[in-house]
Amino acid sequence: MVEKGTMGSSDTAHPLINKVLASKPPSAELVGFDVEEVSDGRAVGSLQSGPQHANPMGTLHGGVLCDLADAAMGMAFASTLAPDESFTTMSLNINFFRPVWQARLRAEARVVNRGKNVGYIECDVTDQNGKQDRQGKLDLLHPARRARQSAVNC
Repeated sequence: MVEKGTMGSSDTAHPLINKVLASKPPSAELVGFDVEEVSDGRAVGSLQSGPQHANPMGTLHGGVLCDLADAAMGMAFASTLAPDESFTTMSLNINFFRPVWQARLRAEARVVNRGKNVGYIECDVTDQNGKQDRQGKLDLLHPARRARQSAVNC
């Protein structure tokens, strides 16, 4: 497992994972989420939601939840790739189960199916009490081999 702040097993991790764990990508900085764990088709991200994430109704904006889930699912899938492979999202689906105002959210993503060209990833988003707030599903297209620069400069 590769975790934030550890470098032991990151030598074998995909370059994209190393980059994300070394420094926050701009989208993570903007929204305020972290990817904390990545290993073998699984990843965990977190977000402390607050008023800066509110929609006009005062609840957490759904797009913020999509960002958190998408990041966790992308890193889970990246952990299954060879260093010279990359991927792109084909579709993203989020189901919203209850409104969120302010909470510590945890997105736990897992690769359900990784085929030769397409992957399917699921993600559960829970609050600090373990209540499920969202469930995300992501279909990814992963071309066989891509230029290494594409994977590193995402």
